Amino acid sequence: MHLVETMAYAGEKPWHGLGNKLGLQQPIEVWKKNAGMDWQIEQSEVRYISGSNNVGVINAFPEQKVLYRSDTKAPLAVVSKRFHVVQPGEILEFYRDLTACNGFELETAGVLREGRKFWALARTGQSVTLKGRDKVDGYLLLATACDGTLATTAQFTSVRVVCNNTLSIALGNANGAIKVPHRSQFDPDAVKRQLGITVSSWDGFVARMKALVERPVDPDTVEGLLRRVLTYAAPDGKAVVVNEQALATVRSLYEGGGRGALMTSSRGTAWGVLNSVTEFVDHHRRARSDDHRRDAAWFGQGAQIKQRAWDEAMKLVV
Repeated sequence: MHLVETMAYAGEKPWHGLGNKLGLQQPIEVWKKNAGMDWQIEQSEVRYISGSNNVGVINAFPEQKVLYRSDTKAPLAVVSKRFHVVQPGEILEFYRDLTACNGFELETAGVLREGRKFWALARTGQSVTLKGRDKVDGYLLLATACDGTLATTAQFTSVRVVCNNTLSIALGNANGAIKVPHRSQFDPDAVKRQLGITVSSWDGFVARMKALVERPVDPDTVEGLLRRVLTYAAPDGKAVVVNEQALATVRSLYEGGGRGALMTSSRGTAWGVLNSVTEFVDHHRRARSDDHRRDAAWFGQGAQIKQRAWDEAMKLVV
């Protein structure tokens, strides 16, 4: 079962091998069409019929509104009248000046969950190679949902080329995301100012990655870190349980089964431990489909696991 409704990509084939392939540096208009983002979210007041057997008076419920697609008229969500819609095209428009003037290149964009969620991911042009072979590229992800499941979120992300693992890049002391709730108007220029589209956050991230590469770890340290990270809440909601199955998978990735695990940058290092967790979340964690796994890795529980792993790894190099 695929969550992806429509999608376009430039460069390498994406995680599920689907989508419309584009040449590099295509105009935003071409991306909108090929990513299936050239429609609008329309809205209408909620109405209902009172009376028996649906025969009666049509009434309005002004506190709520129905969102639907302009192209197919398919319903998307029922939301509060105060909900501010962000259009699919606005997600791509966000990158217009970044691709024209700042050296960014769109790499994937598309629509999930029949139009309820949409995203675009662009390469920032920033890159570093650790220990001569281990390349990590910088990206900017922008995504939103019209069903209340996701605020409009701008997120600097790194992608480790050898295994396509993704990791959020922290902005200063905060985590890497700027979130605009749907009760507020989305102001792309304000978000760009908050992100500070500069090299500063990337340079700080590179320094932290290099520190992880230089930090050797022994088996006890690895075991302890993974036991703190790979947990879930017990059914009673009180106890925290270690996910032993996940731990065994991650340990095997770290010990040589993972892509890039035997590189000089990874073998026996804190960087290697961190990447064993991110590879597990991005590529091996149980999910209904690759799309569901990627969705969770970017926005859901998978993202939380990766953040915990990053926080624990950082304690090793402070």
